[in-house]
Amino acid sequence: MEKINNTKEKSLSYIRKRIRTKPEIAVILGSGLGRLAEEIKSPVMLDYGKIPGFPVSTVPGHKGRLIFGKLEGKNVVAMQGRFHYYEGLDMSKVTYPIEIFHELGVETLIVTNAGGAVKRSFSPGDIVLICDHINFSGVNPLRGAADFIDLTFAYDPGLGNLAVKTAGKLGIPLKKGVYLFLSGPSYETPAEIRMFRRLGADMVGMSTVPEVIKAARLGMRVLGISVATNMAAGILNRPLSHKEVLETTEKAGKRFVPLVKNIVKNIERRNK
Repeated sequence: MEKINNTKEKSLSYIRKRIRTKPEIAVILGSGLGRLAEEIKSPVMLDYGKIPGFPVSTVPGHKGRLIFGKLEGKNVVAMQGRFHYYEGLDMSKVTYPIEIFHELGVETLIVTNAGGAVKRSFSPGDIVLICDHINFSGVNPLRGAADFIDLTFAYDPGLGNLAVKTAGKLGIPLKKGVYLFLSGPSYETPAEIRMFRRLGADMVGMSTVPEVIKAARLGMRVLGISVATNMAAGILNRPLSHKEVLETTEKAGKRFVPLVKNIVKNIERRNK
């Protein structure tokens, strides 16, 4: 434990020496969604590889850096690219940034991803508010913890309502759904997708859930948004590809970016 704490202190020391503001909102940007970070004013960019204790993102479409600055008048930090269990990382590394954000003073986490649509009424390019999740990976970032946490409100209802109202005002269609998490890196089989649909899943992917569980453990408010980049395996008669994921998120960005910006604008702090 002493070694872990020492590593965390080195990470925090490196970051604090380089940032100008204390972030109150963190945004994790999934595959192909990093362009939102370009909207951050007076940015301070820190490459993951230079931050002590930070892993390095290896997935195409993930630039691998933290960006601190102002977004719609709020102090934010954005992750341009996240870490995945399938990259060979322990869950402690996958969720390490959440611990750092918490120590820096972040109260609210907006976690986004590119996911496969399990629900047949969804279409590629749809933006989906994550209302709940199913952890089907067999792993949990809190393994070894001495206590238990309630995940009933892991996705903050107030933030969810704000997202719905914001989307309505902007005229942006916003679906709602349950996100199912798998370890990856292989895509799901058609048989698995049929099973997941029966279990109540609307979206499927390889991220987000570990971060949400860790954030809930630390008492952070969470808003989850998924972009449907493709129909899940077996729905359409064609193979899946990461290239398709990136192409679809690029197109969806025209609606995703203004939606998240306006949500951030209207998030109120817990303690004024």
